[in-house]
Amino acid sequence: MKYLMGIDNGGTFSKAALFDETGKQISVASFPTVTITPKSGYTERDMNELWRVNAQAIKTAIERSGVNPEDIAGVSFSGHGKGLYMVDKNGKPAYNGILSTDARAWEYVDKWSKDGTKEKVFEKSFQEILACQPVSILAWFRDNKPEVLKNTKYIFAVKDYIRFMLTGEAYGEYTDFSGANLINLTTHTYDKELLSCFGLEEIYDKLPPLKSSSDICGYITKEASEITLLPKGIPVAAGMFDVNACGIATGLSDEEKMCMIAGTWSINEFINKSPVINGTVALNSMFCIPEYYLVEESSPTSAGNLEWFIRNLMSYEKDETKNKSVYDIVNKWVSEIEPQDSNIIFLPFLNGSNEEALAKGTFVGLTSYHNKKHMLRAVFEGIVFSHYTHVRKLLVNHKKPQSIRLSGGAANSDIWVQIFADVLQIPVDVVEDKELGAQGAAMAAGIAAGIYNDYKTAIKKTVKISKTLYPRIEYAEIYQQKYKTYRAIVDSLSPAWKYFKN
Repeated sequence: MKYLMGIDNGGTFSKAALFDETGKQISVASFPTVTITPKSGYTERDMNELWRVNAQAIKTAIERSGVNPEDIAGVSFSGHGKGLYMVDKNGKPAYNGILSTDARAWEYVDKWSKDGTKEKVFEKSFQEILACQPVSILAWFRDNKPEVLKNTKYIFAVKDYIRFMLTGEAYGEYTDFSGANLINLTTHTYDKELLSCFGLEEIYDKLPPLKSSSDICGYITKEASEITLLPKGIPVAAGMFDVNACGIATGLSDEEKMCMIAGTWSINEFINKSPVINGTVALNSMFCIPEYYLVEESSPTSAGNLEWFIRNLMSYEKDETKNKSVYDIVNKWVSEIEPQDSNIIFLPFLNGSNEEALAKGTFVGLTSYHNKKHMLRAVFEGIVFSHYTHVRKLLVNHKKPQSIRLSGGAANSDIWVQIFADVLQIPVDVVEDKELGAQGAAMAAGIAAGIYNDYKTAIKKTVKISKTLYPRIEYAEIYQQKYKTYRAIVDSLSPAWKYFKN
């Protein structure tokens, strides 16, 4: 039996997981990374710390597994898209890493929306411009810290940086960079004319050579082997944007399926043989299966909002929380409130919005009667409503699927999955509980190492549906009314967001 390592870097944790050839998760190690917030809307991380945490996670996962490291056949990566990780000519960080929740460049997006740049860009990249994309952040650095750009040799996504540290080889990768407004989606190449739309011609030579997700991008170096226990010389595959990794790990391999990822980001997607260019969806990018495009609607409006609530508003002194997981308590509390018994609406915009760049999170409808149980129910529902807003856009271009596959933190809560099913009125499949981002990365590693012929072979061997929750028709009208209220609140607050620039 050979083993495969998947390394996943999200917005808050770095994870390494070891899988056998059948997709069984043998071990996992997860460590938090500190988010630096020098100003409101800025989210950064120390890249040296990020590398140390990744090395620690890899080594710990191998030690926990009891597997002989020499039986590890390959390694690959998943990581949050967007954001920015820059390396200088000495292979050192040129600045802090920028996370996908960073909003410092929102004014550039606003300007490009008004001056015609947005339309010119869409003709080449088939996607909207987001404040958290590299192009927006690079424009901010050009105008505010030009010395950083001058000192930068390579522009990476987060997974590219970790791969660089393990191999010493610099590459970009199609799924990440095509979702970052850096690639012409017709030619599948970097495009100087596209970069000139943003005033970023100077970065062209800083973009590393492009590889596909399962392409070999180097081999584990002696130095990396010594600190991670990964065998020296094993192949390292390019890896993929985490929305690809979670998608492929749930079996997203044909045009019939749809999937959702409910983590820090609300990711909602399907794949297609051609991009959707009618303007009804925000993002098209290249999928890890080369003949497909990923059609995506996404925003940082998902389960990260619950983490904020738990961190700031949950009391650990109450007797009922003792010796119990806080998530068990949360699920219990939410299940005690029926949807028709609370009309609180939560807007899940604590980390950004799928409505307007400056929109903020809020509760609407609180009275002295309500308590944390009602507020938690509203958080669960508000996050689902944000997903539903995205799914409605996708369904303009896709027939209603027989089911939608859900992954991410919300998939671990049966009550939350049931709310998804009831709001969508579509059955929701939950994939076997494991680190799906790391599993998708391991599938790419397996192809690079010759264990799988292709992704469809890998899916047949590794993907298992653990349960399906079906919509309850009696809740359809209740949730439609609550969603109408949600939409009315979002729309009515639109004029107010300009007063919340800081």
